[in-house]
Amino acid sequence: MARIQFPMSQARLLKCFKRVSFVLSTIVFFILAAIHGSPLRAQDAPQGPVAPPPEHHVTRIGNESEPEAPPSLPEAEIVKSFSQKEDQYILWRTRYTYRKTIRIQEFGADGKPSGEFVLVTQPGRDAEGKLFEKVVEKPRSTLQHLFLRAEDLDSLQRIPAFPLTSSQLSKYDLKYLGKEQVDEVDCYIFQAKPRVVERIKAYFDGIVWVDAKYLEVVKTYGKWVTDQGDVHTIADLPFTLFETYRENVDGKYWFPSYSRSDDTLNLKGLEIPVRIVIKWTDFKPVPSAPQTSSPSTPTTPPKP
Repeated sequence: MARIQFPMSQARLLKCFKRVSFVLSTIVFFILAAIHGSPLRAQDAPQGPVAPPPEHHVTRIGNESEPEAPPSLPEAEIVKSFSQKEDQYILWRTRYTYRKTIRIQEFGADGKPSGEFVLVTQPGRDAEGKLFEKVVEKPRSTLQHLFLRAEDLDSLQRIPAFPLTSSQLSKYDLKYLGKEQVDEVDCYIFQAKPRVVERIKAYFDGIVWVDAKYLEVVKTYGKWVTDQGDVHTIADLPFTLFETYRENVDGKYWFPSYSRSDDTLNLKGLEIPVRIVIKWTDFKPVPSAPQTSSPSTPTTPPKP
C-alpha cells in the first residue's frame, strides 16, 4: 500500500462564518497586498477570503463596518490564551485518527470542473512509532492538463495546521485589526506577520479570527513564506493562499476540518483555473494500548 510519510504536523470547522462582511474581506485583501507589494498579478485579485462551497452556507453580506472598539481584554492576554490552546490542540490531534480527502480540480471555460485528482489518507504509525499518513484509497485522476502522484503532495502534508503556538509567538508580530460578529459570534481579528524570514523554515503570513468569548482560533487565511518568497504547497502548482476552518471534536478540541485555495495555472499559454480542497472527517480517538500488570502492581495512569 502506498503511503505519504511525513512527521505528523502540528495541526476547528469554524463553528461560525455564515456572515463575513464585505468590508472585512476587502480589508484582508488590501492588507495582504500591502504586505507583499504591488503590482498584483491577475490571480492575486480579490479572491480571498475565498468563499467555501455551499456546504458551509457562507453568505457575505453588508457594506458598512461596525464602530471600532478596543478588545475587552488586553491584546497580549488574548494572544497568550489562544496560543496556549493551540499547544493543546497540536498534542491532542495526534491522539485522534481521521480521514483526510485532498481534491484538486481543473475548471473549463464554462466555469465547471473539467477534471480532478482525489487522494484519501489517514494517520498511522510506522514500526518505530513515527507518525505518517497512509493512502487508504487508490488515487483517482481525471485531470486533463496535470499528472499528479501521491508523492507530489508530500510538501502539502508538512504545512503546520497550528502556526501560532506559544513557542512560535516570538517569531511574529501580531496586530489587532478589530472585532467582527460572525454568525452571532464575536471574533477578534489579528494580522500575523513574521518578524524575519528564513531559508529552510516557512512562516505563516495572514489573518487569524479568534472567538472573543472562548479565545480559540476559529479560522485562518494566509500563506507561508520563506526568504525566497511565497511557498507553493505543491510543486508546479500555484496554490499559496489558504482559507482554513476549524470544527469542534468531542466538545473539547478545535481541529482544522476544511481548507481551500483557488488560483490560476499558466500552462503552455493556457490559463487554467484550479482549486484544492482538503477535508478532515471522521475524527475518532486512537484506542489506548492494552496494559498488562499483576493484580498486586498498581498501574500508572497515562500522561495527558
